Amino acid sequence: MRWVAVTAVAPVAWGANYYVTHEFLPADRPLYGAALRALPAGLVLLALRRQRPRGAWWWRSAVLGLLNMSVFFVLVYTASQLLPTSVASTVMAVSPLTMMLMAWPLVSERPRPAQLACAVLGLGGVCLMLLTGVEGTSLPGVLASAAAMLVSAFGHVLTKRWSAGTDVLASTAWQLTAGGLFLLPVAAAVEGPPPALSAPALLAFGYVSLVATALAFVAWFTGLRHLSAGTVGLIGLLNPVTGVLLGTAVAGEVLTGRQLCGLVLALAGVVLGRPRREGPPLPEENRRPSRRESERHGRLLS
Repeated sequence: MRWVAVTAVAPVAWGANYYVTHEFLPADRPLYGAALRALPAGLVLLALRRQRPRGAWWWRSAVLGLLNMSVFFVLVYTASQLLPTSVASTVMAVSPLTMMLMAWPLVSERPRPAQLACAVLGLGGVCLMLLTGVEGTSLPGVLASAAAMLVSAFGHVLTKRWSAGTDVLASTAWQLTAGGLFLLPVAAAVEGPPPALSAPALLAFGYVSLVATALAFVAWFTGLRHLSAGTVGLIGLLNPVTGVLLGTAVAGEVLTGRQLCGLVLALAGVVLGRPRREGPPLPEENRRPSRRESERHGRLLS
């Protein structure tokens, strides 16, 4: 449960990030928005953990930075501009199921039926929370949101597969720095000079980069190190839950009965899908021997 609590920091920070981005950041600069989110976060983490990549981690950092940071950040920024937040968040809520299915062949984590049921339960709760009315959608926006969900799920499972034996803080710093360095020249070529930022926008970028990116991804990748990919994906359902609660508390939105039911279902999916606690080991005299131990004991007696 300690690692569940650590991992939960990430989706809560990401849920608040929707509001901060929508209210304070420039809407017409997705490439610069993604670059200014990734690169400062990576440099801060590099200052905290001064380690350079070694061996295969030079190209692994580039691949993971491209998937988890560069492509993902741009797709999320684009989807948030083309789609209502409710639709984009609902598409992203399919991520737990996607991570479970991808983790099976990539890291040999076969999803439990209970986990799959909790993922479906949580997805239904998110739909009840967010799809409360008829809102305009666009096909490019839906495709961008779906692509962001697939890219992030694949990148996170790949991170879990490759991260054994590496420092979480250092590997996160390498990914963020690589992702920001990929984005910066592309942003300069496509969007021109950097945008002029007001004081509120600078503070917002500080939150987005340091809290919703540096801290959040360290917590998320720490969870992937200690928990199954399916469990981490279910914890990610706290992202839309945080967005709904923040809209109620800060933006003055009214929480309807339907949204409340969806909130309960989404939280139930997270709670019921948590790792099962194993009891303490039995005393040696009460422990039932395994089949291999019984066969070995029989050979010794004979």
